[in-house]
Amino acid sequence: MGRRGRACVVVLGDLGRSPRMQYQALSLARQMSLEVDVVAYGGSKPHAAILEHPSIHIHTMTQWPTIPRGLPKVLKPVLLLLKPLIQFFMLLWFLCVKIASPDVFLVQNPPSVPTLVAVKWASSLRRSAFIVDWHNFGYTLLSLSLGRRSHFVSIYRWIEKYYGKMANGSLCVTQAMQHELAQNWGIKATVLYDQPPEFFHPTSLEEKHELFCRLNKNLHQPLGVQDCVSNGMEGQKADETIFTSLAGTDVFLKPNRPAVVVSSTSWTPDEDFGILLEAALMYDRRVAAILNEDDSTNEEVFLKEISDGKQYLYPRLLFIITGKGPDKESYEEKIRRLRLKRVAFRTMWLSAEDYPLLLGSADLGVCLHTSSSGLDLPMKVVDMFGCGLPVCAVSYSCIEELVKVDKNGLLFSSSSELADQLLMLFKGFPDDSDVLKKLRNGTLEMGLSARWATEWEEHAKPLITECIVFFYIAHARETPQQKGFEPAGYFSI
Repeated sequence: MGRRGRACVVVLGDLGRSPRMQYQALSLARQMSLEVDVVAYGGSKPHAAILEHPSIHIHTMTQWPTIPRGLPKVLKPVLLLLKPLIQFFMLLWFLCVKIASPDVFLVQNPPSVPTLVAVKWASSLRRSAFIVDWHNFGYTLLSLSLGRRSHFVSIYRWIEKYYGKMANGSLCVTQAMQHELAQNWGIKATVLYDQPPEFFHPTSLEEKHELFCRLNKNLHQPLGVQDCVSNGMEGQKADETIFTSLAGTDVFLKPNRPAVVVSSTSWTPDEDFGILLEAALMYDRRVAAILNEDDSTNEEVFLKEISDGKQYLYPRLLFIITGKGPDKESYEEKIRRLRLKRVAFRTMWLSAEDYPLLLGSADLGVCLHTSSSGLDLPMKVVDMFGCGLPVCAVSYSCIEELVKVDKNGLLFSSSSELADQLLMLFKGFPDDSDVLKKLRNGTLEMGLSARWATEWEEHAKPLITECIVFFYIAHARETPQQKGFEPAGYFSI
C-alpha cells in the first residue's frame, strides 16, 4: 500500500518497557500490512509477537549512560544540554540513513526533546507524514525533578507545543488529554484508549501451576528475614507450590494459600510506593487487632499453624512488585526493615510472556500511578483488566475513564483507605470473599468487550491512513493515479 508500504515507529526509550508502541507496531504490520521499522533503545526484551513478526524490523540505538549521583551540580546544566544534542543527531542518523524511507513516522511522546524535533526534521527530509502519539506531557515529567518554575521546563514546554502542532496527526490516551490539547495547545487529537492485546487473558489453573513452579526460587527468597511465605517452602514436594498442588494430571488451588496482590511500577517519583508499604503495615496490624492478637503472640506458632494448613478469616498477603526504576533499591531497603506477620513482599522483573500469566494468576492489582499531568491513564491497569484482574487505584482527575468503581475496581486517596479496602476485599478469602468475586466478575465482563485490535481499527487506522493519503497528495507532483497509487485503498475520500 502507498508509495513505499512502510511505517517507522520511534521510541526514545526502552522498547520492552513501551507496550503501547509495541502494539502500534504490531497493528501497523498486521492490520495495514506495512513493513515496520522500530527505532528505539534496547534493554528489556520485547514481546515474542514483535520479535517473531517478519514485517517488523527493530533498530537499536546506543543508550545514553546514567548520570553519576556524585556529579557536581555545576555540570548538570551542561549535561542537560549535551544529552538531547547527542540524541538528536543519533536519531537523525537512524531516521534518515539507517532505515528506508517510510510513508509515516509514528513517534511516542514523551520524551519530547529531542524526539519531536528530530522526527519532524526527518519527516521533512524524507517526505513522510508525521504523527505524534501523546502518552503524557514531557514538560510535566521534567518538572517533577526540576520544578515548574525552572527555565528548562519552560523551554521544554515551548518546544513540545511548537513541534507537536507541526504534526500531520495526533493520537492521545484520554478524553481529558484530548480536551487539553485542543483548548490550550491548538492540536486536534484522536483518542485511542489503551486496550489489552490478545495475549493478556485470564490464566488457566495449569498455567498458574507452571508459572509458580518457574517463580519458586524468587518466591523462596524474602527481601529480609524469613517471612510468612518463605516459611515451610523447603519441605515442598516437586509437584506443588505455595499456591497449587498436583494430583495426577489435575491442578488444585490450596485453600490456605496467600492472596496475591500485584503492583507494576517504574519506581519513579510519579508513583508514591510508600502508600502501599503503609497500607500493608496497617493491614497487618489491623488483622492482629481484629483477632485479638498482641505483641506477645508467638510468631513461630503462627507460622507452624500456617504450615499445617490452618486457615484464618484474613489471609496472608503476598505483594509481588514488578518493574525496574531508580527508586527500587531504596524501597527494598524500607521493606527489609518492616516487621510484618501476615504480609510478604517480592520484587522481580518478568519476561513479556510471563507477565500476563502473573496478572492472570493474581487476586488483586494495585496501581499507584498519579500522572504528572493528571491527563494520562496507567496502561498497567489496562493489562490487569485484560487478564480479568480487579484493581485498587490511586484516585486522580481522569482515572474514572478507566476504573469504574464497584464494577472493575476501587479508588483510594490514602494508605488508610487502601488498607480498609484490603480488609474488605480479602475477608473470608478464598471462598467467602464476595466483594472481591463481584469485582472479578465485573472485570471479566467488561474486559471481554474491548481489545486493542478493535480499538486501533476503529480509531487509529483511519487517522493514520488519512494522514498518509493527504500528505502524499499534497507533496506528489503527479496525481496519485499517475504514480500507480489508489487513495481509496487507504481511505474513502
